[in-house]
Amino acid sequence: MNVPDELENRVAALENRVGDLEQRVQHSERDAAAARVLAGGADRDVAEIRGEIRDFRDQNNRVLNAMREDLTDFRQRFDRGFAEVHGRLDTVAAGQEQIVGMLETLISREKDS
Repeated sequence: MNVPDELENRVAALENRVGDLEQRVQHSERDAAAARVLAGGADRDVAEIRGEIRDFRDQNNRVLNAMREDLTDFRQRFDRGFAEVHGRLDTVAAGQEQIVGMLETLISREKDS
C-alpha cells in the first residue's frame, strides 16, 4: 500500500469514528434533555407533595385543636354536673338527717307516754 491510500483509509476510519461519536453525542444530548425534563417534573412533584403534606399537617392541627376544645368543654360540663349532683346529695342527706331526728323524737315520745 502506498502512503496516499493508507492516509485515505485512516481519514475514512477517522471520519467513521467521528460520525459514531457525533451520534453518541446526539444521543447523550437527547438523554440529558430528557433527564432535565424528568428532573423538572420530579421537582414539581416534590413541591406538590410538600404542599399536600403542609395542608394535611394544618388540617390535622385544626382537628386536634377542635378535639382539645371539645374535651375541655366536656370536662367543664362534667365537673359542673358532678358538683350539682354532689350538692343535691348533700341536700338529700340533710333532709334524711332531719327525718331521722323527727323519728327519734316521735319514738322517744311514744316511749314516754
